[in-house]
Amino acid sequence: MIMHHGDADIGVYGLGTMGSALALNLADHGFKVAVSNKEADWIVPFIDASGPLEARLTGTETLSDFVAAIARPRSILFMIPSGAPMDAMIDAIMPLLDEGDTIIDGGNADFNDTRRRSAAFKGTGRHFVGMGVSGGAEGARHGPSMMVGGTPHSWDQLRPMVQAIAAKFEGDPCVAHLGPDGAGHFVKTVHNGIEYADMQMIAEVYGLLRDTGGQSAPEIGALFEGWQNGPLSSYLIEVSAAALKTVDPETGQPLVDVILDQAGQKGTGRWTLIEALKLGQSASTIEAAVGARGWSSEKGTRVTAEPQLPEMPQQSDFPPPADLEHALLAARILGHAQGFRILAAASADFDWQLDMARISEIWRAGCIIRSALLDDFAAAFRGDAPQGELVLAPAISEMLERSIGALRRVVAAAVLAGVAVPSLSAALAWYDTIRRGRGTANLIQAQRDFFGAHGFERLDAEGPHHGIWNPIQKT
Repeated sequence: MIMHHGDADIGVYGLGTMGSALALNLADHGFKVAVSNKEADWIVPFIDASGPLEARLTGTETLSDFVAAIARPRSILFMIPSGAPMDAMIDAIMPLLDEGDTIIDGGNADFNDTRRRSAAFKGTGRHFVGMGVSGGAEGARHGPSMMVGGTPHSWDQLRPMVQAIAAKFEGDPCVAHLGPDGAGHFVKTVHNGIEYADMQMIAEVYGLLRDTGGQSAPEIGALFEGWQNGPLSSYLIEVSAAALKTVDPETGQPLVDVILDQAGQKGTGRWTLIEALKLGQSASTIEAAVGARGWSSEKGTRVTAEPQLPEMPQQSDFPPPADLEHALLAARILGHAQGFRILAAASADFDWQLDMARISEIWRAGCIIRSALLDDFAAAFRGDAPQGELVLAPAISEMLERSIGALRRVVAAAVLAGVAVPSLSAALAWYDTIRRGRGTANLIQAQRDFFGAHGFERLDAEGPHHGIWNPIQKT
């Protein structure tokens, strides 16, 4: 292993799937990269397999040699598990760093941890960056979307490299400095929450077509493939179409038909939901998706319940393909709108000054939720979105006007057929709540004052009030 001290442009620690892909991406764009890994025996095979990029890679087995191999001021990207491993790494590397050096946490970290770590770095002369990276292994290797939070100094230092390796949308790098401390990781968390909702909505339409429409996986895949030519064009629709048309070589059946109907999750969807609730925001489409994944794990209960809890379907017409397409479009708009509201609430709460248009733009390529819609959202936020509300922007409200009727018909048909569509239903319920000037919380306020004397506000007078309530009538 050849050692080259002090000439690497950046260090990448952690040679798992994402770390190794990012290291090769950086080398592919002409940067010298120092690499290291907790399991040192991974390093030589990684460099040996890098082919013509080997000359730009420097492997180091010890942490001190790794730090020494990077040119000052150093940029050091960690692609290791979040939580305690990252804290332990910071403790180990801090004595080896010099003033101006920057540590970048590129994992799926809890933004609260990122804020805590950023605060601990203040006054040390060192900098901490929380950077969300989306796009999976393929994106990391050939162009991810990246969401950066940290100091202006660290962004100036990092920008040439991340702009070079980022996915490009019409030449625009899909990376941005979004704000201080945990801003980047928070935006990535909400991205993942929207991803949960998107995936669940697509799965619900698939379920309707399969269980009520009687269509085969390849037929549904062909329909989804056709939707790629319209407003639903997106990576997740593309993935779903390809997956549905894949044949299992062992059985000759559609591969999706031999996959157990239980879905896992790594936690970012839950984090989105938890933070939304803390901020007083609705994340109902994401909550429904997280809940659905949880219910999917209860396979035994569902199998036992199926014969005991009868379906009792009501007669209804099966929605035509155009209705399903427009219903999914409306629901996806509403799911994204909820995500952007969560971002706006966090921006105000943490004084981040998040730019919703720029976030939309850096999601247009490289990331998992990339879609044609994001260009529309970016234009809406840069144009006229009253009170920053995506659904009130004229172009978006017009899209909803053309598609919301289909969402109503699809949800109604699913309910009558006894097919669960939790995220589609949640999107419609939120739409009907947000569009109604007079809601029903007046009764809830009355209930709270009745049993707990919590008080309420009146329409015709300022200040807190209490009611003189009728006694409960005994029967």
